[in-house]
Amino acid sequence: MATVKTQFKAAAVNPLKMSQPLGAAYAFMGMHRCMPVMHGSQGCTSFGLVLLVRHFREAIPLQTTAMNEATTVMGGFDNIEKAVLNIRERAKPDLIAICSTGLTETKGDDVDGYLKLVQQRHPETTDTALVYVSTPDYVGAFQDGWAKAVSAFIKSLVVPVEEKVPTQVNILPGCHLTPADVEEVREIVESFGLTPLFLPDLSRSLDGHMSDEFSPTTMGGTTLAEVRAMGASVATIAIGEQMRPCADLLQEKTGIPFVLFDRLTGLEANDRLLAHLSAVSGMPVPQKWRRQRSQLQDAMLDAHFFCSGKKIAIGAEPDLLWALSSLLNEMGCDIASAVTTTHSPLLERMPTAEVLIGDLEDLEKSAQGCDLLVTHSHGRQAAERLHLSHYRAGLPMFDRLGAGHKLMVGYRGTREIVFDVGNLFLADLHHHEGTPQSWPLPEETLQAVAEVGKPVASFHH
Repeated sequence: MATVKTQFKAAAVNPLKMSQPLGAAYAFMGMHRCMPVMHGSQGCTSFGLVLLVRHFREAIPLQTTAMNEATTVMGGFDNIEKAVLNIRERAKPDLIAICSTGLTETKGDDVDGYLKLVQQRHPETTDTALVYVSTPDYVGAFQDGWAKAVSAFIKSLVVPVEEKVPTQVNILPGCHLTPADVEEVREIVESFGLTPLFLPDLSRSLDGHMSDEFSPTTMGGTTLAEVRAMGASVATIAIGEQMRPCADLLQEKTGIPFVLFDRLTGLEANDRLLAHLSAVSGMPVPQKWRRQRSQLQDAMLDAHFFCSGKKIAIGAEPDLLWALSSLLNEMGCDIASAVTTTHSPLLERMPTAEVLIGDLEDLEKSAQGCDLLVTHSHGRQAAERLHLSHYRAGLPMFDRLGAGHKLMVGYRGTREIVFDVGNLFLADLHHHEGTPQSWPLPEETLQAVAEVGKPVASFHH
C-alpha cells in the first residue's frame, strides 16, 4: 500500500495538473451541437483554448462570458444573459454548457439562478438546453472537472424510463481515454450485439475527421436525444474511478446497475471487461478478441526482457497514473516515482512506496536515477535535463502528432504501450552499448523462454 503525500509549496513549478474548468470544457467537447462556455475572464478561456488546439490540432469551439473588474464585483448576470442570447442567435446550438472559473467562484455567482432568470425573461431560449457545472480551479484537477460535467449532464438531461431496451448499455468514459480509446471501446461493445451510448463521446467529435461543412458548435458527439435515452439502458459501464460518482448518480436516478472498471489497460482488466459483456449480452467472446489476447501475451513475453527491473517515474492524473503504473509493474518495472494532481481512492493502491500530489519539479527531483520518464509534453525539458527517454502520455501532447489517435485501452492498445515502452528501452540499450543487441540472447534467457511457454486462457461463455 502506497503512502500518499501532498506537496505544499508557495508556487507550483512547471505544473503537472490542469484545472477543473478545462476538464469540464473537455467533457463539453464530447456533446453534439454544443457550445462550451467558461464563465470568467477572457484570459482563462484563451489559455484552455490554446492548450486544446495545440493538443488536437483542430478548431475548438469555446466561448467566454468575458468578465472584467466591474462585472466581477457587481455580479455576472448581465454577462451570462448576453452570452446565452448571442450564442443562441449566432451559433444556434442544441446545448449551451457553462462551467465556472476561480474568478466567478470567488465572487460567488449563482449561475443556476441566473439561467432560470434568463429563461423567464426570454421564453424563446427554452428550445436550447442550458447546463451549468461549478468548477472552481483553485481546488481539484482536470479529471474532477470532467466528472462534475458528466454528473451535471446526467442530473439535467437523463430521463428515467420504465421500459428498458435489452441491448442498450451506457458507457461513462473517464477523461484519460483518448478519442481512439473511446472508439475501441465502442467496437468491443458492439461486437457483442450491444448498442452503446457514450457520455460524453469524444470519438465522434475530436477524432480528427474532415467535415464537408462548417459548424460553429461541436460536431459528432453525444446528442441530446441519446443522453435522454440513457434511462432505457439495461446496464452501465464506468471507466475510471473518477466516474464512480457519475455512475452512482445515474443508478440513483434511473435504477440502472453499473460496473466500474478502474482501468482497461492490461491483460486481466480486459479479460474482466469481455467476461462482463459476455454476461450482459449472453454471447460468447468473439474470436477476434481471443486472437488479440494471444497477441498481447506474445508482446508481453517479447518485451519483458527489456522492461524487467527498469525504474520508472510517472506523472499523470490519478486514473491514468493507475492504468500505466499497473501495466508497467506487471511488465516487471519498478515504479520508483509517482506524482499526481488530485486525490483519488486509487492512490493508496499504487504499486509503489509513495505517491506525491505535486508538480513536475517534484517529478524531476524524484526521477533521478530512473530509466524512463512518463508524463505529458510539459515534462519534455525535465527528461532532457535528466537524459531520460520520455514516453508521452496524457494531455497536453503538443510536440507529437496524432495525440487524439493514441490507443491505450483494450488488448490492442495495451500491446501498443508494451511495444512503445519496450522500444524506448531497446533504443537506450543500443545507445549505451554502441552496437545493437544481437540475436541469439544469452543461453539462460533462451532456456527461461522454453520453460515458461505461452499459456492461453479460455473464456467460459
